[in-house]
Amino acid sequence: MTGSAAVTVLLFAAAREAAGRGRLEVPHREGLTAADVWKNLESERPALAPLAGSVSVAVNHRFVPRDTLLAAGDELAFLPPVSGG
Repeated sequence: MTGSAAVTVLLFAAAREAAGRGRLEVPHREGLTAADVWKNLESERPALAPLAGSVSVAVNHRFVPRDTLLAAGDELAFLPPVSGG
C-alpha cells in the first residue's frame, strides 16, 4: 500500500501495547475521520476500547478534533495523556 493511498497511523504507550504495534497504514476513503479510524482499530483490537476516552488525536503533528476529515497521505497519531512528575 502506498502512502498516497493510505493514512499512516501511529500509536503510543498503552495504545501501542494494546494494538501490538506502533505504526500501521489504513486505506483512505472519502469522508474518513480520525474517529472512524479509531472505531475500526477498536473492532480489530478490542484491548484499545478502554483507551478511547483518554487519547488525543493529532494529524500531521497538529492536535485536532476526532471528527477531522483525513486526506490520503496524512499521518494520524493517537497520543496518550501526558503526566508529569
